[in-house]
Amino acid sequence: MGIFWNIWIIGLTLLNLALLLWVLLANRRVAVSDQDEAENRTTGHVYDGIEEYDNPLPRWWFHLFIGTFVFTGIYLLLYPGLGSFKGLLGWTSVNELRTDQQKGDALYAEQFGIYANTPIEELANDPAAMKMGLRLFANNCAVCHGADGGGNYGYPNLTDSDWIWGGTPDRIKETIVNGRQGVMPPWGSVIGENGVINVTEYVLKISGNEHDAQLAELGAKVFTQNCAVCHGADGTGNQLLGAPNLTDNIWLYGGEPQDIRQTVRQGRTGVMPAQQELLKADRIHLLAAYVYSLSMDYEE
Repeated sequence: MGIFWNIWIIGLTLLNLALLLWVLLANRRVAVSDQDEAENRTTGHVYDGIEEYDNPLPRWWFHLFIGTFVFTGIYLLLYPGLGSFKGLLGWTSVNELRTDQQKGDALYAEQFGIYANTPIEELANDPAAMKMGLRLFANNCAVCHGADGGGNYGYPNLTDSDWIWGGTPDRIKETIVNGRQGVMPPWGSVIGENGVINVTEYVLKISGNEHDAQLAELGAKVFTQNCAVCHGADGTGNQLLGAPNLTDNIWLYGGEPQDIRQTVRQGRTGVMPAQQELLKADRIHLLAAYVYSLSMDYEE
């Protein structure tokens, strides 16, 4: 923080305190003699025949106000509040957070740790473990993938058997730990608008949707030359590259002709953030088991 802003913040803080104290003292009214009290006991304001009294502030109330100023002075000495002055205690919100996190880790280490060495396949059938996994999912994953794991536009459905990067326990855990970045490059400038339309019809064909047979035949050549290297010659995808299966009629960004054309023309970019810095290894292990469990019923 620069000198100017440091002085500015300190000045404003102390000036406001001084003004508040002045307002309190300048408007203080003390008890007077009975005669003066009889003459000055009202403010002169009348509302619906009711006169407003001008009695002194109760002493305990006035002292309470003074106490708030004393408390403020002590607080500003002990904690940050006056510009770059860090306070005599050296308190920071970052240290407070880290302390709370350490306490939380110590408190729940044993609770999560008992599942750390259990295979994911076994954890997926453990009701107690899955209750904990559900809470982890709700706190860290549901905002993108939905509370039920059913996905959202641009975010994969985790409850079916369609996995972009693989649905084995190890691949799911790898995805959570390291994150994923999927990039579908834009092809509009490469294959032209006619190419975009033709290859879209071909993708509709191999996914079992209505299509223009003549345009799809032209699109097959475009697909072989430009798309097969990632999605495979048959369009079933490549999980090592994160290239989706185009034959199962499951779509991340929509399966209508205009949606597919937009994807081919402009490309898509999706990011799954890495969780290894946010979650401990035992929590990730439990979370991977919960995600794996979401598609078990579907697979069966």
